[in-house]
Amino acid sequence: MPLNTRKIAVNIAVILFFALSFVGWINGLPPFTCCKRAVGGALLAYLAVTLAVRIINVILMNAIITKQLNKQRENSSGDSD
Repeated sequence: MPLNTRKIAVNIAVILFFALSFVGWINGLPPFTCCKRAVGGALLAYLAVTLAVRIINVILMNAIITKQLNKQRENSSGDSD
């Protein structure tokens, strides 16, 4: 079962948005600057996490398919004995 790409990416992007906003606020940046940097960081995080989760899904699906094929080969070779 593949992972839900959008849900994971949105959750991480939102967390990163608030983390970056808080860091900018602690460092005394103006609110508009904090907002711009946080939105940019959240967007980049969303794209990176989306790509990473898609790659993980491909690897997981490949492993599941390989496992099923091996199981079928074992069953078919066991039946011919």
